[in-house]
Amino acid sequence: MSTPTASPAPASGAAPSEYLTRGTPGLRRAQWALFAAGFSTFSLLYCVQPLMPLFTHAFNVSPAQSSLVLSLCTGLLAIAIFFVGLFSQALPRKRVMAFSLFASAVLGTIAAVAPDWHSLLALRALQGVAMGGVPAVAMAYLAEEVEPGTLGFAMGLYISGSAFGGLSGRVITGLVSDHFGWRAAMGTLGLLGIVAALLFVWLLPASRRFAPRRGQGWAGVWGDVRAGVGAHLKNGPLCGLFAMGGLLMGAFVAVYNYVGFRLLLPPFSLSQTFIGFIFVVYLVGIFASTFFGRLADRHGRGAMLSAATGLALAGLLLTLSDSLPILIAGIVVFTFGFFAAHAVASGWVGQMARGYKALAASLYLLVYYVGSSVLGSLGGHFWTVGAWHGVAAMAGGLLLGALSISAGLAWRTGRRHRTAAEAAPGGTAVRGG
Repeated sequence: MSTPTASPAPASGAAPSEYLTRGTPGLRRAQWALFAAGFSTFSLLYCVQPLMPLFTHAFNVSPAQSSLVLSLCTGLLAIAIFFVGLFSQALPRKRVMAFSLFASAVLGTIAAVAPDWHSLLALRALQGVAMGGVPAVAMAYLAEEVEPGTLGFAMGLYISGSAFGGLSGRVITGLVSDHFGWRAAMGTLGLLGIVAALLFVWLLPASRRFAPRRGQGWAGVWGDVRAGVGAHLKNGPLCGLFAMGGLLMGAFVAVYNYVGFRLLLPPFSLSQTFIGFIFVVYLVGIFASTFFGRLADRHGRGAMLSAATGLALAGLLLTLSDSLPILIAGIVVFTFGFFAAHAVASGWVGQMARGYKALAASLYLLVYYVGSSVLGSLGGHFWTVGAWHGVAAMAGGLLLGALSISAGLAWRTGRRHRTAAEAAPGGTAVRGG
């Protein structure tokens, strides 16, 4: 069984190359390439959310059944992420992500002409499998290639691309579907995904601090997998981050799945286009990801993770209002808190992992998307029983669980830093974590 390492040395055996550093062309290209990858993946993933009320009429399915078009995709995405992560040490980073982007965009385009509900679900399931390469590898690529002091900012920009994709997918499909129908909306997103994939291939620098581990055979690969999974599952704080990902994403998807249903009903009775444009609040997610990523680099991840989760919970409480401006303000605050927390937690995973960083990222994202698939779909039953108050109660419980975990992580890291400060000469320690 091999010993965990932060990242494999280049195949030649030479010393690892220098990190991508802030202000260099290489880092700028990497950041924008991964911004494009995040945009494509998450616009295609979430473009169906504002279309769910249309699916209930087009295919004569219930609101809970309509959520399968998202939850089935995210569920298969979770499994794909995990398996790509298992074998990521033997796979070239850029090639995996490029294949994932092209395949998911093509499948998204084909889904626009699905003849019936079951065909649409099958294509969305295949699309979820195809999407797995980007989330599984992007976090590991950044953790390996970007200098540690800039990692929070770089990870924040990748999450910003995800936020921009989620925004664009919802707004574009809401606008196009109102005028041309849901098929034209999904086809438009598929074509945009192909363009983003081309930009990604052109911009992303090849890995310099990672080389695929060839020639070790299946036994060697599985040995690495067992060693990596075992090491990560014995790492209590890292498992706490995994759990946080699932709880945060479950709450987020439940809210966004069913807020459209609420806004279609009295006292709001909004149009599909207006509901789509409400998702412009995703812009705050772009800002929140980079802003909190920088704060985490400066002030510590534990405290920032707790603050971001608390903001998400406060925003959720505001959505209980029947005043449209207050409800929209609640969605803004909720979205800000979610993306801030996700950016901090995902960036922390790469640093907290003791080797096998891609596998750690895959485990985080496995739990993250299982939360999306299972808990997001479960929100439909809470909607049936208690309408919006039922969904909000479910999401609030999930956020309270995430807040308790983040508080524990903040206390643990704070205690470690205080101990280090007491032991350091002059009672001063360099901040970390």
